[in-house]
Amino acid sequence: MTGTKSGSSRRTFLTIASKAGAAVALGAGPFITVPGKARGADNLVIVSYGGSYGDFVRDELNKPFTVKTGIGVDMVAGPDLAKVKAQVMSKNIEWDIFDGSGAQFLSGSKEGFWEPLDTNIIDTAKLLTKHEADALPFFIYTGGVAWDPAKTNPPARDFKQFWDVQKFPGRRGLRTRVSEIIEMALLADGVEPSKLYPLDLERGFKALERIKKDIKKWFEQTTQGITLIQTNECDYTYTYANRVKAAKDSGISIDFSFEQNISALDYLAVLRGSKRKEAAMRYLEFVTSPDRQAAMVEKLSIISVTKGVAEKASPAARKWVPNLNNPKSIVVNDRYWADKFIEVDKRFKEWILT
Repeated sequence: MTGTKSGSSRRTFLTIASKAGAAVALGAGPFITVPGKARGADNLVIVSYGGSYGDFVRDELNKPFTVKTGIGVDMVAGPDLAKVKAQVMSKNIEWDIFDGSGAQFLSGSKEGFWEPLDTNIIDTAKLLTKHEADALPFFIYTGGVAWDPAKTNPPARDFKQFWDVQKFPGRRGLRTRVSEIIEMALLADGVEPSKLYPLDLERGFKALERIKKDIKKWFEQTTQGITLIQTNECDYTYTYANRVKAAKDSGISIDFSFEQNISALDYLAVLRGSKRKEAAMRYLEFVTSPDRQAAMVEKLSIISVTKGVAEKASPAARKWVPNLNNPKSIVVNDRYWADKFIEVDKRFKEWILT
């Protein structure tokens, strides 16, 4: 989806944003893990996220899809490319659809993990931008610094301040997803956003080493970016705008900074060897329809990748998306990660444990 250079990646995103109305936010959501024995034999199985996003996917995407098609949908939490590889290599496919970041998808595409998109079922002409042969753009999301305003004042609002534990003391929480976190570390270390790619991995790991002792929690589940603040286990986390919006709307004391952000595309793909491939392709077509995408914009405050949707977004939805023209912010270069994700992710997770 994105170009091989950082500038090309940003231009692609800004093109989408300008057509969409200009902005972004994250979604990665809530789910209920369904034990294998409890799943219907013919049900689609989607691996995705929990929290408010998962609730939305279940109620606003999965249930209407089942009503329309008669096809049941089960959800499991924790998109993990290593588990995809294990399933595909062993031909023991447990998941049909994978919901995750572009870095994961393009890396998986290089490894041959996904089925080609069936364009006889999926109308790719409705997309605002080009699509991959085996992964469908789903929406654009945005990550940044979050904190509890009742306990933290003044807060760290950008990544350099997040790294400055002297001026902005407090317990930190970071994700275990290497893409976004390496970018965050390099931006905190002073790398110019326009010169971020190709990533200086050694510098990134050194920057992470400086803050490692102040990371109270390395978390895998996206929902923890909210709950760690809510339960007072962390003073700051790296989390996503749409999740913070949902938390604030529910009465949780939490804020999110739009001063510096990391934005990226979320994709859907069908695992190679899925026995429910046709049903999975029908699901991908359904959830990128203008109607379902409009619901996502309003309830998740993300940027849609479907033509004609974002222009109709309400002011309330637009309020929670960042300015993609902000020179301090970046767009993840998925093409860079396509060749790096598996190798660097392994190194990163081993580094966390040392």
